Amino acid sequence: MIRILIADDHEVVRYGLRKILERQPRWEVVAEACNGKDAIIKALETIPDVAILDYAMPLINGVEATRHMRARLPSTEVLIFTVHDDDELIQECLRAGARSYLLKPSTESQLLSAVEFLAMHRSFFTGNVAETLLSCFLETPDGMPQVISPRQNLPALAGEAERSVLQLAADGFAEERIAERLNMNVKLVKALVRAMRNGLVER
Repeated sequence: MIRILIADDHEVVRYGLRKILERQPRWEVVAEACNGKDAIIKALETIPDVAILDYAMPLINGVEATRHMRARLPSTEVLIFTVHDDDELIQECLRAGARSYLLKPSTESQLLSAVEFLAMHRSFFTGNVAETLLSCFLETPDGMPQVISPRQNLPALAGEAERSVLQLAADGFAEERIAERLNMNVKLVKALVRAMRNGLVER
């Protein structure tokens, strides 16, 4: 059973998400919230496996709600589901503890994949968000490549993205198949694999 909390200040969004999610066998929406404060309270009451949070919520926004949940409910994974396509916001959400950032124009299959991955404590992102992360981690401010180590103080999700790609590559999956399986841009996958082979990303 995958237990899910939905937090969004638009009732129609919550209704649509519930309909999509509860069509899946053994998935249950255990709580809904219309603001960040209520989301935290209901998360503590229900202890969901996955919390789907909008960023721009009243009272407490998605970033702060994520921080509270991850501090008090380490087993609950957070998916930020928002219309805001902003590089700095993406990084802020990941630093707060979210392990997936999905834009609302995403497809139903991407949403379902994100929840499924998070329920297994694995990160998930689509190509545009992944490309933002790659640009942050493969280049320094002066544009020079750097070695990326899991021990560095970096947003957690980037390491998860690299490990997912590199693990599949090590298992013998073709780059095109990796991109399809992780719902990532194939150019991004090729860039990560190439960086690994050139020693820019530590395995």
